Amino acid sequence: MDASDAVESSEAIEVPAAPPPAPEVDPKVKAEAEAAKDKANQDFKGKHYAHAIEGYTKAIELNPYSAVYYSNRAFAHIKLENYGYAVADATKAIDLDPKYIKGYYRRGDANFAMGKFKAALKDLKTAAKVAPRDPDLRKKLSECEKEVKRLRFEEALATPDEEVALISKTLDLSIMDVEEAYKGPRMQGNDKDGYTVTLEFVQEMLHEFKEQRLIHKRYAFEIILQADAIFRAAPSLVDITVPEGGSFTVCGDVHGQYYDLLKIWDLNGMPSEENPYLFNGDFVDRGSFSVEVILALLAFKVLYPNHMHLARGNHESKNMNKMYGFEGEVKAKYNSTMADLFREVFCWMPLAHCLNGRVLVVHGGLFSKDDVTLDDLRKIDRFREPPDEGLMCELLWSDPAPMPGRTPSKRGVGVAFGPDVTKAFLEKNGLELIVRSHEVKEEGYEVEHNGLLVTVFSAPNYCDQMGNKGAFIRFGADMVPHFTTFDAAPHPSVRPMAYASSFMWG
Repeated sequence: MDASDAVESSEAIEVPAAPPPAPEVDPKVKAEAEAAKDKANQDFKGKHYAHAIEGYTKAIELNPYSAVYYSNRAFAHIKLENYGYAVADATKAIDLDPKYIKGYYRRGDANFAMGKFKAALKDLKTAAKVAPRDPDLRKKLSECEKEVKRLRFEEALATPDEEVALISKTLDLSIMDVEEAYKGPRMQGNDKDGYTVTLEFVQEMLHEFKEQRLIHKRYAFEIILQADAIFRAAPSLVDITVPEGGSFTVCGDVHGQYYDLLKIWDLNGMPSEENPYLFNGDFVDRGSFSVEVILALLAFKVLYPNHMHLARGNHESKNMNKMYGFEGEVKAKYNSTMADLFREVFCWMPLAHCLNGRVLVVHGGLFSKDDVTLDDLRKIDRFREPPDEGLMCELLWSDPAPMPGRTPSKRGVGVAFGPDVTKAFLEKNGLELIVRSHEVKEEGYEVEHNGLLVTVFSAPNYCDQMGNKGAFIRFGADMVPHFTTFDAAPHPSVRPMAYASSFMWG
């Protein structure tokens, strides 16, 4: 049986039964709930998704028996990438009204976004039974079926890890000539002996990218492979010293917003041995200049291996890149071999950085168990796709929460951890501050957990729709954070998600 047969022969999908009658709600209360929903709908249309969630929550508190309210709130959570919350709300909508198609639709969307394609497929098939002629639904169902077939095909062809031939070890660049007709910037060296990344080349490359022109594929491969060798030699937790009189800049998510990356360097200076940086993950996806962003960052890593630091984020992974655009962008601008090579490089990127033994910088957050030490992080075997649980998963996916203790993550992956968890972790490890990224913040950063945790996000007006500022943090040897915020830079009229899975456009 091939993968196609496996999908088609999956369990039969039954048309849901009609819902039981809902309890009576006072007409005046019901009207208040509808007014709250209508206000939330306006916030949603205005792309004020957090306010929309507040409005739908108010409607639910007034009338908890409406599937529409839960489904609408699920949609707003999807827009904010709170996929775990979206699944919970969509499930409640389905419980209230098993025939309400949008409940299945929203839950399918959220599960697809988390890479849970089989669960998404089941919901979309159920929805299709209720609304077989819905064109958008049929399109999403087709896309989901393709992903499930692909997964089953890959599983059938899977080879043991020790037998996998790494692209970085088999790629022969000597046969990849740079043609005389190529008019872009040129590296020092030659096709036979290889090339050297110089500051002059990088500066010319940045300008080329700004003009929406690419560098030759040979040079792109040179940058990626040279960076790969550096990452392989790095530990999972990198210790960084900021000397007296020195400074160190930490940036958050960039997400393929190349022109905003240039703005950071305009404001804070280009990376150099005197001006070191850490970019804290999620360099790619969503923004449609992700290739330009990652090549710029990797080129500076090659130039200044001890002064340009890159940490892996949750979007430096195979599934996220396939859904949110980076894989499609690399294939469109270069080729599939390069996409596979990027995947390898991402697996070698460090997971955490510690500044002067006092500040820990991770992409996501802390852990579902107590007593985790920095040595535990150093021991993580990171050359893999991110797992669904454990320390590596939580470093990349977790989020802070205002309430004490731990709760399930709004994203459906990782954990939400309270200020008591942060305090205990810092005390156990002799640290003073956690810096993390991973979340859009209206001002580009937010100080939380009684000043013990900072979120920094460096993609202003995220996806051209959130209206947020970007920010970066500059530290001196005293490890006191100094924040700079900035607005989005103008960019060419290429929409975000231009290379993403069509499923994610809705």
